[in-house]
Amino acid sequence: MAENEEPLLKRVYYEGCPGCELDQWSDNNRGMPYRFFIHVWFITLCAALPISSLFPFLYFMMRDLHVAKRVEDIGFYAGFVGSSFMLGRALTSVFWGIIADRYGRKPVIVIGLIALVIFNTLFGLSTSYWMAIVTRFLLGSLNGLLGPIKAYAVEVAGTEYQAVGISLVSTAWGMGLVVGPSIGGLLAQPADKFPNLFSKDSLFGRFPYFLPCLFISLFSAVVLSTCPWLPETLHKHHQSKPATMIAEGLEGSFHGTEVKIDLEGLEESDGDSNENLFMNWPLMSSVIVYCVFSLHDMAYTEIFPLWAESGRAYGGLGLSSQDVGEVLAISGFSLLAFQLFAYPPMEKLVGHVNLCRVAALLALPLIAAYPFIAKLSGLELTIIVNCASLVKNVLSVSIITGLFILQNNAVEQHQRGAANGISMTGQSIFKAIAPAAAGAIFSWAQKHRNSSFLPGNHMVFFILNLVEFVGLVMTFKPFLAYSTQRRR
Repeated sequence: MAENEEPLLKRVYYEGCPGCELDQWSDNNRGMPYRFFIHVWFITLCAALPISSLFPFLYFMMRDLHVAKRVEDIGFYAGFVGSSFMLGRALTSVFWGIIADRYGRKPVIVIGLIALVIFNTLFGLSTSYWMAIVTRFLLGSLNGLLGPIKAYAVEVAGTEYQAVGISLVSTAWGMGLVVGPSIGGLLAQPADKFPNLFSKDSLFGRFPYFLPCLFISLFSAVVLSTCPWLPETLHKHHQSKPATMIAEGLEGSFHGTEVKIDLEGLEESDGDSNENLFMNWPLMSSVIVYCVFSLHDMAYTEIFPLWAESGRAYGGLGLSSQDVGEVLAISGFSLLAFQLFAYPPMEKLVGHVNLCRVAALLALPLIAAYPFIAKLSGLELTIIVNCASLVKNVLSVSIITGLFILQNNAVEQHQRGAANGISMTGQSIFKAIAPAAAGAIFSWAQKHRNSSFLPGNHMVFFILNLVEFVGLVMTFKPFLAYSTQRRR
């Protein structure tokens, strides 16, 4: 019988196609692609760092720009600066996704890094409120990194390592959203914090918020310089494939059984994969849930520094930007350990969807406890704030990782850039709303500290919990539809 069996054929590769070249390399090197994953991790970190690096010093920046007439109004104006980045990204995410699907992931990544270096630097040199808003808006508009890099992380890995690739993206993203503020908090106003190194008359004394922006821009420039060694993953061939071939076991799921694949039938069904992505409910449901949690996370990212830096009389913690930076730095570096060592076995044990649900459920009592932290002081306050920040960020990254996996599993490769563009557009709209709304609510709460129902910051954290609860409910069927099959 064995002599009559047809020989197994390898996957068909096309000469000159960068996607085929990478697939061929992956088939010949079955181990984890560490070099590519390191690239993915650093590029994602670059994309995330500037998003929230301004929040620890934004309160003081608005004060120094003299746009707010009262202390209680600072949060209101700060919210619009925080929103401008996401508004720009919301307007261009689908465009960058289409470009990534047509011309490749690599060109979009390079353009995004160049824009980041230029406009993040200019933001640090802002001399007016409107300059700050415009530079952040342009940074968001030209920074189309996250969508393509999410697709890239899946495409650069074999099927068995796709969860690791997505986990790396969410880890770097979560770390960037936490380490970025720590950089902003530690390096802002250097002439005040490090007078022996920076004089009041120096460049960093005249532009007190330039150093953290310059640091992030220089880091991104270094990552940009490594992009020539970044392989393209997009397939760029249009030849028709042979009518049939024999493939082995489909990633071993049939225990070595030979499976005859009718490629003509696949080509006929290829039209189904070109369906309108907005009609793909597994994709759209995961995107909507992702948007809701993004709204919560961005609002939290805006509120936490404002709350921590506001005075005790206003229900805050009275911390400096440096104190907030240290809290967020501890959270950020702990995230890396969690994602590398804890998330993969937990995801295997309960699945990424169940992990999302558990994380969202645990976040509810944690957020509800925040207003009571303001009653602590000294060492007690330091320990509790650090623990709360760490746990909150671990829970958020667990949710985002699971939703990243759901979105990439919902579409084929040639649609992944556009799908992530849709995801980024929706997420950016919600994240553009979040800082402005959070700043306005925070400003309102500071003026209503003596209300009989949810006074002051109790109202702020109650609304955060309400959004988190809505997201939790939406992770269940029939709203959330998903497939457990991983796609290449």
